[in-house]
This record gives sequence, structure tokens and C-alpha cells, in this order.
Amino acid sequence: MKHLILLAAFAANTALAQGFPSKPVTLVSPFPPGGSTDTAARIMAEYMRAPLGQTVVVETVGGAGGSIGVGRVARAAPDGYTIDIGQWDTHVGNIIFPINYDLAKDFAPVGLITINAQLMTARKGFPADDLKSMVAWMKANPGAATIVDQTAAAHVTGLMLKEQAGVDFRFIPYRGAGPALQDMLAGHVDLLIVQAAAVAPHVKSGALKILANLSPKRSSVLPNVPTSAEGGLPNLLAAGWFGFFAPKGTPKEAIAKLNSAMQAALALPDVQKRFADLGLDVAPRELQTPEGLAAFHKAETEKWWPIIKAANIKVE
Repeated sequence: MKHLILLAAFAANTALAQGFPSKPVTLVSPFPPGGSTDTAARIMAEYMRAPLGQTVVVETVGGAGGSIGVGRVARAAPDGYTIDIGQWDTHVGNIIFPINYDLAKDFAPVGLITINAQLMTARKGFPADDLKSMVAWMKANPGAATIVDQTAAAHVTGLMLKEQAGVDFRFIPYRGAGPALQDMLAGHVDLLIVQAAAVAPHVKSGALKILANLSPKRSSVLPNVPTSAEGGLPNLLAAGWFGFFAPKGTPKEAIAKLNSAMQAALALPDVQKRFADLGLDVAPRELQTPEGLAAFHKAETEKWWPIIKAANIKVE
């Protein structure tokens, strides 16, 4: 009898997945509007609509470094109708928060969307134009600089900056890059470690400036921005990427359809241009698959979790 019940449940789930999607899909963006996550989510939602045959609704659920929005997805019905646009902060770095879900086990990878340069940016009038001069100014003015603390990546990278460069500064907490940018533009805070998409328009207008790309190599879409190694801090690296995650247990058929729509969107020249304009590199095709993101995410956790745990970084 038990086997018959399980078989019936499997058949029902398969039938639902085969008819997927029959209603709009909710894409949770776990940071406030105005940042890179929100921008990327809305681009993907717009261009996935046609291949899915359904609207993709972006739902902003900010707070606690993105952990609240991701928790909403972890607890959602595993039917493919609720996914999140995840990143290093939410699916790797958020172990610094007291979360009640498992970042390694409670999600089903859908696919990697982009590899994102993490940039050290400064307000227009900040007295340094590159990483070397920033460090020199900080050493001459200990504790004077302020840096936005809006994500796990920003916090971890800031602590690495203190250790590697031997400098001191003040963290200023924000709920996301959007609110922080308003204060940056007003000159109220000095520095922001952020993905390129959030600051690209302001850099182009001259309202903000980029001091360094915190990546091992220069970005193909930001070829003129020097790396942290070129700025004298080769180990000051910050990971950045976007990927789609669904709740654990989501049927493979639903995952496959979401992934197919994602890859169809990423193949469009318009999408590639919009991401390039934001400083985002579209992920290699082999990482756009569920298996590709699963392997990529595993490698990220194995690299960064020991660093975070060794530093005993916690946010209460």
C-alpha cells in the first residue's frame, strides 16, 4: 500500500511538472530595489517570459544580508513557482547570519547566470583614485575612512582589507546597495564594495569612481579597470556571481524548463549587451546548467567557508 501511495504521489508530481508552468513564476530578489541584484533579476524576468509562456514576477524581499528572502525560497513549495536570484552573499557568505536553513542542502540549483566583478568604488571627492593611493591615505588617516557594510561579501572583504593592508576604517551598515548608493552620491560615506551593475551608470556619469576590480584577472566588460593585484593587494579577492536556485525537491522537469528559459534569455544579443553595459560577464555555457551551478557553488563554499569560519565572522 505504501508503495502505491508513493507511486501515486510521484505520478502527480510528474504530471504537474510536465504542465509547468501553468501560472506566473515568482522570482525572489533578496535585496532592496536599486542594486545590482534587482537590476539583473528584472532583466532575466523580462526575457524569460516568452520561452516560459508565463510572466516572471520579481518580488523584492530584502533584509539581513539577503538571508530573509532566501529563507522564503527555502520554505516555499518545491513546485518550481518560487525561485531566487542567488549570489555569493546569499548562498555562500550568509553563514555569518543566524539562518535556519542549510545553504548546501536546502536548494536545487537551476543555473549560473553571470560572473560579476566586485569593485572597490569611492565617492566622487574621495582623496584616492586607485587601490595603492587608497591604502596610503588610510594609513595616513587611521579610522577616518567609512565603508559600506551591506552584504556578507562587503563585510568579509573589508575585514580582509584591514588584515592584508594593515589599515583601519569604520563599517557603516546598510540594508542593501540601493540605499547605500544614495548616501555615496550625497558624499556621506566614502567606499563601497559592490557588483558592477549597481554602480555602472554612476561611474559613467562621473558621480562615483572605481578604484579596483577585486578579481584575479581583469573583466572582459571592464578591461580598463585594474585588479587588486595590480593595486598591490593580490590576495584581496571578492567573489561575485548570479544564479537561480529553487527549493530542494523541485521536480527535475520544472528545473529543466526554468533552465531552458534562462539559457534562451542569456543567448539573446539584447540580454548580453544589457549585462555587458552593467559590467556583468555572462557565465560560460557549461556553468549555465543545473549541474554546472551545483559544482560551481560547491567549489565556492569549499573555498570561502573555511576563511569565514577561521576569521570567526558572525552577524547577530
